[in-house]
Amino acid sequence: MEENKLKNYSFSLVTLTTLFFMWGFITCLNDILIPYLKGVFNLMQFEATLVQLAFFFAYFVVSLIYFVVSATFGDPILKIGYKNTIAIGLIISAVACFLFFIEADSENPVFAVFLLALFLLGAGFTFLQIAANPLVAVLGSPETASSRLNLSQAFNSLGTTLAPIIGGVLIFDYFLVDGQGASSVRIPYLVLASLLLILFGVIFFAEIPTVDMPDDQKGLDKLGALRHPHLRYGMIGIFCYVGAEVAIGSNLVEYMKNFHSMTELNASKLLTFYWGGAMIGRFMGSISMSKLRFQDKCLLMILSALISLALIFWVIGFSADMTFGQFVDFCFDMKVYYFLIFLALNFTVFMMAKSLPSRTLGLFAVMNILLISLMLIMSNEVSLWAILAVGLFNSIMFPNLVTLAIDGLGKYTSQGSSLLVMMILGGAVVPPLQGLLSDCLNAHVAFVLPLACYVYLVWYGYVGCRKRKKA
Repeated sequence: MEENKLKNYSFSLVTLTTLFFMWGFITCLNDILIPYLKGVFNLMQFEATLVQLAFFFAYFVVSLIYFVVSATFGDPILKIGYKNTIAIGLIISAVACFLFFIEADSENPVFAVFLLALFLLGAGFTFLQIAANPLVAVLGSPETASSRLNLSQAFNSLGTTLAPIIGGVLIFDYFLVDGQGASSVRIPYLVLASLLLILFGVIFFAEIPTVDMPDDQKGLDKLGALRHPHLRYGMIGIFCYVGAEVAIGSNLVEYMKNFHSMTELNASKLLTFYWGGAMIGRFMGSISMSKLRFQDKCLLMILSALISLALIFWVIGFSADMTFGQFVDFCFDMKVYYFLIFLALNFTVFMMAKSLPSRTLGLFAVMNILLISLMLIMSNEVSLWAILAVGLFNSIMFPNLVTLAIDGLGKYTSQGSSLLVMMILGGAVVPPLQGLLSDCLNAHVAFVLPLACYVYLVWYGYVGCRKRKKA
């Protein structure tokens, strides 16, 4: 019986991991298509900001509504189930893509309708985040919850790494034959809608077992999740982490152009190491926090890092259509070997953390503080690769934060998850603040803002995540 249960969990985890890959993939494709609208509608910079805001603000709005409903009428997920919640999220996201397709096909497309479609897409992904993250955490042993979440998030990062290539080369080159007008985005969004519906079918018919989660609605405290201090502190942690990660990623190209005299093309190539580093770290983190023998962990971590690194090299070389010789010259010119040094350091810190989620979070936040400080103090290639290496140490933060924050919430787990997803709002708040600092001071000094975010994460990893008496 126990063996069959484990097999069911294994299949369910594979299904959910596919979901993580797809929403990372589609989110990144969305980022590729959005700049196209800027040219189609001749948008000002403020209007372009609305494009991004419509998508990310949906996370906050929908999560807030979910929490209010949960506190007033009882947790919806405990009533309809994790599987149905995921299915609802996929349907909403598919409708959003179809709306994009329909509006792009009209004679006089309206920009506001595209904003609505982007908001709906973000709303659908919010349901996926609220349900999928805690479900992965509880499908198995609590001791390996961080390992499972890191693995799922690693495939999410794999999706964001591959999407620019597939989106840029296959979708844009193949489908956008006319290259003019809003109608050019019809087929890409139709493809996205179809993929979402296919995934809906897979999830709907998949056997996702009912896990042992308390489901008694009687006596449910309306603010039950918020009465747990480690969740409240974790909400701030999610805000700081997402804000810092997005802010650094959004400002890296500008920093490399202004302070390292780099072309925008080369800066964009190196940006792949920042986002790809998160993928490497998550695959390594999943292995590190598993129950494998120490020797097996080391071997598999090194192997996963090398395979992931090879994928990053392929993405850079393939996207730039470089020959092998040109790629080798590029690596030496950009001193890519510095990244290998930081990758070895990442592996070392994993070993120091000894597979403990809280210690890993704290140590990785310390490393990011040191890396940003190094970037602020120095101005040579070391400073450049130090800030790019932050991606390696960002890797495990989101899954570890979620695992630590929802630990012990019981029947308030999904309510707590909605609160954590709400705080993805940090990705819409911190980057503009860093941009304001950059305008007032310069793009270099502005990185003190994400540094401050990591200071909080050090505290949460070592102190804030501890369970305390409920308020």
